[in-house]
Amino acid sequence: MIVSVNQISKSFGDTPVLTDVSFHINEHEKAAVVGVNGAGKSTLLKIMTGDLSADAGQVVYAKGVTIGYLQQHQTLDGKGSIYEEILSTKREILQMEERLRELEHAMAQADGEELAAYGAEYSRLSHRFTMENGFACQSQVTGVLKGLGFTEEDFSRPVAVLSGGQKTRVALAKLLVSEPDILLLDEPTNHLDMSSIAWLETFLINYKGAVVVVSHDRYFMNQIVTKVVEISNTHARMYLGNYDEFSEKKAQLRDSQRRQYLNQQQEIAHQKEVIEKLRAFNREKSIKRAESREKMLEKMTPVEKPEEDGPTMRLMLTPSILSGNDVLTVTNLSKSFGSHTLFTDLNVTIHRGEHVAIIGDNGTGKTTLLKILRGLLPADSGTILEGAKVSIGYYDQEQQNFHPEKTVFDELRDEYPMLDNTKIRNTLASFLFTGDDVFKQIKDLSGGERGRLSLAKLILSPTNFLLLDEPTNHLDIQSREILEEALASYTGTLLYVSHDRYFVNRTATRILELTGQRFLNFEGNYDDYLEKRDLIYRLHFKDAQNAPAGKKADTESKQEWQSQKEEQARLRKQQNQIAKLEAQIAECEEKISRIDEEMQQPDICTDSAALSCLAAEKEALEETLMSAMEEWDKLTS
Repeated sequence: MIVSVNQISKSFGDTPVLTDVSFHINEHEKAAVVGVNGAGKSTLLKIMTGDLSADAGQVVYAKGVTIGYLQQHQTLDGKGSIYEEILSTKREILQMEERLRELEHAMAQADGEELAAYGAEYSRLSHRFTMENGFACQSQVTGVLKGLGFTEEDFSRPVAVLSGGQKTRVALAKLLVSEPDILLLDEPTNHLDMSSIAWLETFLINYKGAVVVVSHDRYFMNQIVTKVVEISNTHARMYLGNYDEFSEKKAQLRDSQRRQYLNQQQEIAHQKEVIEKLRAFNREKSIKRAESREKMLEKMTPVEKPEEDGPTMRLMLTPSILSGNDVLTVTNLSKSFGSHTLFTDLNVTIHRGEHVAIIGDNGTGKTTLLKILRGLLPADSGTILEGAKVSIGYYDQEQQNFHPEKTVFDELRDEYPMLDNTKIRNTLASFLFTGDDVFKQIKDLSGGERGRLSLAKLILSPTNFLLLDEPTNHLDIQSREILEEALASYTGTLLYVSHDRYFVNRTATRILELTGQRFLNFEGNYDDYLEKRDLIYRLHFKDAQNAPAGKKADTESKQEWQSQKEEQARLRKQQNQIAKLEAQIAECEEKISRIDEEMQQPDICTDSAALSCLAAEKEALEETLMSAMEEWDKLTS
């Protein structure tokens, strides 16, 4: 076990955020912390790093453990370049290399005892340098930077001029290169495109240390984690498995608790009814029977009513009118900014009822394309033809279609003056704006609140064709799932940009990948895209040299794709087996301990038959324990 979180509690003022939170992380384990926005996930990570003190409880790390922590927002103030900033994490290795060069120079001019002394130091240092993988130091830095989406041209850029998102990527790269025993990562996939997220998944799956990640990216969690810690209503519960397995187990547990609670409530009501009738008979025997049932009720262990999650959005999207069959036709569309060409000769037709996702690396022009289609930016060339009876609704990821000084209520009322106050209030309540929340000014809203307000405006608009730019940004998992359900059943037409692969997988019927300044078309969802991608790339990019910038390395590695998938699947299976074995070992040890205690009880230790039975049970458990430990040792060695 690398870290144990024991009964952590934390409040801000009179508001409890965490209450008796306990869980543990084993060596090499990959775990996720999930919960709605504001549940206390980032607070928990800060307590685990010591950046924030708990009101009660403690976090205990194994002796000598090194910790790496990625915050959501970075304020790197390095004076050097990106490459120098990352390389600084290898300062000790660089100093060793410098000393080795000095020793080589010194040995060339020394003799006798001096040469022997230099030689001995060189031998020791060279061995240490090799053991710490010093020869691969600079290639490791380069590989991590490229994996996280930096080009070689970016390496020399000063850290001081980077955007917040770029600084976060630099901070993540520094952590990965420094290789601490445990990584605590707060939303590490923010600011990464799909290619970089896929690279990070492979890196973390093969990472020798432990990883604890706070994330809203369900596809990412499915790929890497074998344990999920959910924070709900200030408490925590631990589940073994990836995100989908957690979600299924949580639903089963909630259903089971609800059934147990309802069954007990029915039994209590039945017994009270019987007691009243028995007392109504007013006879000695019936009163005694009533008293007996009352004692039985008093001894009954109450089943707690399952805690319900907080309020949720209610979202239903219905097209106002039926559009024509051809909703949008784009012909020979091009766009450049100065000498930088985003895309040329884009051609695509969107048909009624299609749900089309646009994916691609950062900087390929996805958001720009949506703005051109919406008429917010001009194209350099090409034509855009909307079909008959098409009405467009637009969701802007930058959320610039708001008036900062207006209140939430006024934003809707001014946009839709035909609606009465009750309709506006009810709509806002559906998106969790209740009470005085509706009088908040737009400028004071969080990113998640702005996202919910954008969706509220969207469902009130009379549209049948939705253009959405990163609609899941700023939404917690629960809100994302509600949006997914609404869009999956939407009978209108949908065209959206998203890097949320889970969202794309559930809502898309077709994928357009913007790469090499053009579209590649894939029928189906994201899983279908992954299956067809190799073939489509081979057809369009005959060799790595013809692949577009940013895709060459990806194309060169296509032959390894299947083996990588198989290796990742093997690793996930192995991690699941390890987690199950650890649970089995703990259970066996607990049962053996309980049997030992039972065998020492006075009424048992004098009963040879009972002792014999317990001894046989203990022997069977010890055999199971030994077998599980041997299997665990094989898998972890």
